[in-house]
This record gives sequence, C-alpha cells and structure tokens, in this order.
Amino acid sequence: MIVRDFNELKKTDKHVADARWTSTRMLLADDGMGFSFHITVLEAGSEHTFHYKHHFESVYCMKGSGSITDLATGETHAIRPGVMYALNLNDKHVLRADEELHMACCFNPPVTGTEVHRADGSYAPAGEAA
Repeated sequence: MIVRDFNELKKTDKHVADARWTSTRMLLADDGMGFSFHITVLEAGSEHTFHYKHHFESVYCMKGSGSITDLATGETHAIRPGVMYALNLNDKHVLRADEELHMACCFNPPVTGTEVHRADGSYAPAGEAA
C-alpha cells in the first residue's frame, strides 16, 4: 500500500514548478502502478500549450474555471469543478485558467518526475532523456 500526504510532498522535490503552474507528483513511474498521478495548480490568467505526443493524460477539475481548446479541431470546452477531460489522441491543446485551476492528473505511461516540457509542449518518450 502506498500512502502519501499532499501537504508533505509539497515540501519535497516531488513538488515542481514551471511557467505559471505547479505540480505535486503523488505517484511516479518508480511506484510501479502503471500510471502517474499529480495535483496541478495553474495560475489565474495563465495560458499553456501542451502536446503530450508520448503520453495519454486524463484530468479532473477540482477547483477554479477555465477552458481547453483542441488545436486540431478548434473546439473549446469549459473547465469547472466536476469536469474531466482525457487526451486520448495525444491531443495538442491550449489550457486557459480564468481562475486558479486545481486539477488531478493521471499520465500513462507514468512520468518519472524529472521531465520538463519541450519547446513543442511535449514530454520525452519513456526511457529517453528530457
């Protein structure tokens, strides 16, 4: 059994920050679960372009409001508490936080915790250096 405290993890190297967002990695690849689980907070007024070419991601909004735009179709969806989206086609997207967004995120394959976003908004494939 794995039991972790979000508030304690925020004081460790499992709490990472990038351009106007933070992510607390609750589960990572070395936990052996087959997915990683993160709590991510995006700053109000921020906009992020991501393209997880090598990962599937599902995201559940716990707090805040914003939108997600699928860049392939131009379709935009509202994000608010209770809304989940899944990037089942490695969808390139823009995520906007109108209010501070608190999101629960799962990645498959799991991330290691050392990834950084590449210029195109992706993470490196599993086993390849960031």
